[in-house]
Amino acid sequence: MRAAFASRTDADNPLAALTVGEQPEPVHPDDDWVTVQVRASSLNHHDIWSLRGVGLPADRLPMILGCDAAGIDPDGNEVVVYPLIADPGDPRGISILSEHFPGTFAERVAVPRSNLLPLPAGMSLTDAACLPTAWLTAWRMLTTKGRVDDADAVLVQGAGGGVATAAVALAVAMGKRVYATSRDAAKRARIAELGATAVEPGARLPERVDVVVETVGAATFDHSLKSAAPMARIVVSGATAGHEPTVNLRRVFAMQLEIVGTSMGTPDELRDLLAFCAERKVRPVVDSVVPFSRIGDAFAQLHAGTVFGKLVVDHTA
Repeated sequence: MRAAFASRTDADNPLAALTVGEQPEPVHPDDDWVTVQVRASSLNHHDIWSLRGVGLPADRLPMILGCDAAGIDPDGNEVVVYPLIADPGDPRGISILSEHFPGTFAERVAVPRSNLLPLPAGMSLTDAACLPTAWLTAWRMLTTKGRVDDADAVLVQGAGGGVATAAVALAVAMGKRVYATSRDAAKRARIAELGATAVEPGARLPERVDVVVETVGAATFDHSLKSAAPMARIVVSGATAGHEPTVNLRRVFAMQLEIVGTSMGTPDELRDLLAFCAERKVRPVVDSVVPFSRIGDAFAQLHAGTVFGKLVVDHTA
């Protein structure tokens, strides 16, 4: 079957490690696994890191990439694929598709049947394919970890990327006052169109916020601390600009701040996210939809950092 996969890894030139070609049909490690016909998928920075060799050692190559997918189950139902697999061999107890098990950038993918959630009425497969990784991470950051129901104001650092842009759209839909930073003036304009107040990185906010969505890391962490209200939650799911920030511990204890780490979410959280998006008519921010034949171009765009929202791959084209 046609697939996009890491044929090798290259820390300096990850795009050189990407191959599009034939790979074997999916196999079922257990009786409860099924094969899904993939109709749409979306890219994440995880795919670039895999090509660099982060979390993907040589003994697992070649590995089909991709975490997100929506498609058709063996009974003909339209489904969304939850991408985390129980994995006793991983120290986390789980792994995401494309780490130990082949991913979604293929005509077909195998997953446990329990990993399939029904596509909500009125939601397209291309929109649904954006949700299981970046949007689920943003949802968990805001709800389970950030306790956003108790918040009035939210700061999202580095909006433009998949998780941060999802956090802006979701927090606005929840009725919160949302501030979002970006170095790029054009991205700030697009953030404002989503209903947030867009500011430059490090800018003083008109108020302190109750929840900070932090995916940038060292470059923005001091600003996150200074922008946090007493007893605020700073929720971290990434460190694209440095993973070792300087932390003013006096501010942490004096303001009684919580610094919380998270990634991804549970099947129930994905179910809640799907229901929320369907009920509120929230649709993912999509940078572009490309046919599978141009998936290499999508990888290049993601690697270049010019993306606003999600890059979606149409497997039917």
